[in-house]
Amino acid sequence: MTHHAAGTARVRRAWQRTVASSSLPQRLRGLNDRAGDAGMATAEYAIATLAAVGFAGVLVVVLKGSEVKGLLTGIVRQALGA
Repeated sequence: MTHHAAGTARVRRAWQRTVASSSLPQRLRGLNDRAGDAGMATAEYAIATLAAVGFAGVLVVVLKGSEVKGLLTGIVRQALGA
């Protein structure tokens, strides 16, 4: 079961439990209490993706520098015995 499907199933179960309540305000309040963080995983994935893209951008800038290129070239030459 995917994370989204699990969240949807949790909301569905919460709704079914809430329907048994006596009044509409009680039902809505109960549903809101039980399903308050149903979309949090999506937001967390989005933040992690943005952080990864930012880190990749910093790496590109650092690795394009001549000092880093020279250092990496020296490491490769030394490893190959040239």
